[in-house]
Amino acid sequence: MRELTSAGLEFIRERHLATLSTLAPWGGIHSVPVGFTYHGGILRIITSGDSQKVRNIQRNEAATVSQLGGPEWITFQGTATIHTDPEAVAEAVALYASRYRQPRENPRRVAIHIAPQRLMGSALMVER
Repeated sequence: MRELTSAGLEFIRERHLATLSTLAPWGGIHSVPVGFTYHGGILRIITSGDSQKVRNIQRNEAATVSQLGGPEWITFQGTATIHTDPEAVAEAVALYASRYRQPRENPRRVAIHIAPQRLMGSALMVER
């Protein structure tokens, strides 16, 4: 897999929203805005365990996260897993809070982990 440049790493630390795309039950693409973090080579997204994105990932683990900011963009493609254990959820919440803001309480919260397998991006974001 390609690597992020220092500009790419900075870009995904800035406060930008992204889209998470998963495969919908009818065969199309389900894309929703999300906040995400990238730490230790894993993308993390927090959400409710009963959300459509979670149900989609439970059926098919393929997931794509894209962040866009003006002319700069990054897309991660990989395999997603759902984590319900309190430690994984707490870590995802803490990382989210450091990039965005402290999220509201949600007793149904889970953490989506995406292990990137392919990285694409604009010229300054990704090593060529």
